Amino acid sequence: MKKQHILTAAIGGLLAIGLAGNAHAATGKMEMEKCYGIAKAGMNDCGGKKASHSCAGQATKNSDVNDFVAVPKGTCNKIANGMLTEGGDMMMKKAM
Repeated sequence: MKKQHILTAAIGGLLAIGLAGNAHAATGKMEMEKCYGIAKAGMNDCGGKKASHSCAGQATKNSDVNDFVAVPKGTCNKIANGMLTEGGDMMMKKAM
């Protein structure tokens, strides 16, 4: 019986450590950035200054260069057609 109690305590401890780690990860704030040109119609987080609207979910077409989705910082440059500036400014597009 002693081995079973030790095993139960060890498993319980591991589960507690895992749950505590998940709780900390969920409360930690992640830096976000606006990524223009990747939102699907109706799935944008907001529109930029050049957009015909200003609210989330109002994009009327896919991949509009004036609508953005908030993504974790450093992610936008990894997404096809993702831009950190609105309007498709040729000077600010990432190199392919």
